[in-house]
Amino acid sequence: MENFILIVLAIFIGYLFRKLRIFQEEAAAILNRFVIFISLPAMILLQIPKLMLSMDIMIPVIIAWVVMSLTALLTLFISNRFHFSREVTGALMLVAVLTNSSFLGIPVINAYLGDEALPYILVYDQMGTFLALATYGIFVTAYYSNKSEINVQIMAVKILTFPPFISLVIALFFIGTPFPEEILKVLATLANTIVPLALVAVGLQLQLKLPGHEIKPFGIALFIKLVIAPLIALVVVSMAGWSNLAASVSVMEAGMAPMVTAGAMASLSGLAPRLSSAIVGYGILFSFFTTALLFKLL
Repeated sequence: MENFILIVLAIFIGYLFRKLRIFQEEAAAILNRFVIFISLPAMILLQIPKLMLSMDIMIPVIIAWVVMSLTALLTLFISNRFHFSREVTGALMLVAVLTNSSFLGIPVINAYLGDEALPYILVYDQMGTFLALATYGIFVTAYYSNKSEINVQIMAVKILTFPPFISLVIALFFIGTPFPEEILKVLATLANTIVPLALVAVGLQLQLKLPGHEIKPFGIALFIKLVIAPLIALVVVSMAGWSNLAASVSVMEAGMAPMVTAGAMASLSGLAPRLSSAIVGYGILFSFFTTALLFKLL
């Protein structure tokens, strides 16, 4: 229960501070940078070495890419069917497909499945969501905004210089090899900052202005992200006969809210900014109920 209280309280604090203008406008970006450059790499170095080399490691990667691929195709099909504008289609291709696998995934799934789930959460996030953001996300943004050219070199640099990804590569070399106790304590202290800082940052970025004439794409995006995506994951793990912790984590990750960064990317690129922000904001709120239902299905 204390985990859920922390999640709700931290998001509320961030939202309240933004409304009262206690923090400066760039506060969310600063907190996100701290999480990306310090907290998340520390958690990766702390948790990934605890994994055992087995097929279980690949389950989150497989589920992540299957779910994202199918939801992207479904989103594109529906957008064309309803004749959505280019801007709206581009926005949906980001926020209806990319999941909030770290900032919300870590505290929410940890609350449901415990600390043992953390290594699989990090694999899903880094080998699934982050790689998709750095490749698919850049492609969608460039294609639908017409503001930049698709550059493979830029994608490669973003991936190879991303601090959590560098930490993941390093951590993979230490699987089965424990760090000294002193290093583990330092990593644990830094890793513990990820939940409060990330959630306060989410609250600072929360936008709840419901778009009036864009109700249809709004509802479709949230239905795909919060209902269809986890159902796809459930079908895949059922067909494959996976019933372990890695499978449960992957299903829960698939059902997380839309990625905050994807919404920001859409907004900055002029892809239906108000719609994108509303989908992310309401998606976070609705996901507390949908993930609770999803957990009961596991």
